[in-house]
Parts: sequence; structure tokens; C-alpha cells
Amino acid sequence: MYNSMSYEGDNGFTFEDVNVKHGFLRKVYGILTIQLTITVGIIIAIYIPTADNYPNYFIENTWVFWLCFCFTFVMILALACVPDLRRNSPINIICLMLFTIAEGVLLGITCSTYEAQTVLIAAGACAGIVLILTLFAFQTKIDFTMMSGLALVLVTVLFFFGLFAIIFRNDVLDVVYCSLGVGVFSLYIVIDTQLMLGGKHQYEINEEEYVFAALNLYLDIINLFLFLLRIVNKASN
Repeated sequence: MYNSMSYEGDNGFTFEDVNVKHGFLRKVYGILTIQLTITVGIIIAIYIPTADNYPNYFIENTWVFWLCFCFTFVMILALACVPDLRRNSPINIICLMLFTIAEGVLLGITCSTYEAQTVLIAAGACAGIVLILTLFAFQTKIDFTMMSGLALVLVTVLFFFGLFAIIFRNDVLDVVYCSLGVGVFSLYIVIDTQLMLGGKHQYEINEEEYVFAALNLYLDIINLFLFLLRIVNKASN
């Protein structure tokens, strides 16, 4: 599980030009759409052989999973900690797409261990929640960017709760953990969306950080999907 990273940018920057704001949003959601399309395509490519009972290379060779896991972790740290890397084109897009491919392989391997119906239900629920939360973030007058600190505390608590759930394995405990995860990353989706909107919100993200903004939303959506996947799987068993 990855933690979404909310970036509290220089509050001196404002979207005074509506065209700049709209261009920034189109760029972020365009990149995000490409990321999700690549991810879904990789998941399908990995899942189909499993569904047809053919040998799956990625399942039989666990080193691929761990290699991709380490690569995605390193890329997240690099994009989060090196401003020049995520701001300079085209290296920022190249790094983001390499990360997306590796993440897609991880998700494909994970999804291949679940029933197709379970994956589809979780994906549909995730898409519906993201759409509703995005519309809510655009329309509400409540400033959720002020809750960035609270969200960080919640995701930290969620991490240690996850360790507790691993040690003391229990179905009820697992459902509670996953439900909390859905709540935390739903909050992050609203926060990260409002960080892009700027305007009257206390914090906003700089227009140069379009790759970072897309990465934040992508991680929020992926984490939300993984928690929903586990909940749906528990409900179906």
C-alpha cells in the first residue's frame, strides 16, 4: 500500500488567469487518464492467461513482483524528493510512465489472485466513488486542504493498524481496516483535487507540479481500489 502525498505548494501562487487554471487541470487529468488506461491494459493482459487456465509468467516468477515493488517505491521517493526531476520535461513524464507500468504489473499480479467478478465490482465501485468525490471537491465550499495534516495522521494510523491486522489475523478486523482505508483515501482524493483548484482554498499546488498532482491522484485511486477489492472479496466469500 502506498501513501498519497499531498503537496502544500507555495501559497503565493494563484491561478489569476482562468485559462492557466483550466490548462493545468486538463494536463493533470489527461496524464491521469493515460496512467489509468495503461494500468487497466496491463491488468487485463496479465489476468487473461490466468482466467483461461494458462501458465502465467508473472505468477510463477515472484521476482517480477518484488522488482516492480522496489522500482515503484524508488520512483515515488525520487519524484517526491527531487523537484527538478518532476518539473523538467520530458524526463518527468518518462519517469511517471515507467512508474505507471511497474505499478500496473503489481496490480495485474494482485488482481489475478481474485475472481473476475470481484475485480470488476471493485473497479466499478472505485470509479463511482472517484467521480462523486471529484464533483464534490469541485462544488463544495468547505476547504479540505486545511485537513492535510489530519489526513497524514490518519494514513500513519492506518499503516500501523495494518501491521496490527497482519499479526492478529481476523476477518472482522480486516474488514474494519479496509473500511478505514477507503475512508482515508477518499479524503485524500478530495484534498488533492482541491489542491489543484487553488482559488479560495488555503493551500494550492504550483502549475509546474502537474506530474506530482497526477501522481497524487493516481496513488489515491489505486489505494482506494485495493481496499475496495479486499472488501468485495470478503463479502463474496
